[in-house]
Amino acid sequence: MFTDSHTHLYLPDFKPDLNTVIKNALKKKVNRFLLPNINNDSLPQLLSICQQYNNVCFPMIGLHPCSITKNYTEELDKLYANISKNKFIAIGEVGIDLYWERKFFEEQKSAFQIQIEWGTKHNLPIVIHSRNSFNETYEILRKNKKDKTTGIFHCFSDSYKNAKKIIELGFYLGIGGVLTFKNSNLEDVIKKIDLKHIVLETDSPYLAPHPMRGKRNEPQFLSVIAEKICAIKNCSLEELSLITNENIKKIFFSKKLADY
Repeated sequence: MFTDSHTHLYLPDFKPDLNTVIKNALKKKVNRFLLPNINNDSLPQLLSICQQYNNVCFPMIGLHPCSITKNYTEELDKLYANISKNKFIAIGEVGIDLYWERKFFEEQKSAFQIQIEWGTKHNLPIVIHSRNSFNETYEILRKNKKDKTTGIFHCFSDSYKNAKKIIELGFYLGIGGVLTFKNSNLEDVIKKIDLKHIVLETDSPYLAPHPMRGKRNEPQFLSVIAEKICAIKNCSLEELSLITNENIKKIFFSKKLADY
């Protein structure tokens, strides 16, 4: 069985057929779904789905960098008020996104630092969004994380050099559909990375793997990513499942699952 470490099942894309989506994933041996938050508006539906699918869907809390504007401190305060009320498994997804613009770059940096502190204070891992901003994201994390802090660089698609830097920080690589894209160099990176440093993700409904690219992504397509990794690493699905689920346990569930 596999864990989808990053899926947005609470978005409107899945509202018409969520139960079918989860059933289809279970048929493909994907039986656990970790849900990163976006902002205050997304949190109620995220929590509702995690309650509905208890011990199958698990919630994170965080303010996505693309949701950060000048009133980010107010947004963070509202989010933080929820931390003690629910059993979150991580702070996420948080980080820096400079793909669209740099207008709120300073605000993004400040919000990222604050949310790293949340992780430290509550002993929670950090799930990081880094788009067109690896150096900026890495430096903030390196300067602000504590020794015990761990987490995931979600949707990793960077160089082997940067993969090593992430691993040396004690973080893991979230590998998703980009691995299957024809223009991706990620296959060469994965060849050099031990499986003990990666977790699997879909980022559904986004970034569907080839040959479903352009369609709505779903957790069931994690099987395509898993099979691709097995082909690259010359390992079995059973071995990949065992190792990546052990990684998930180390990152998110070092406590007993019953605690959640």
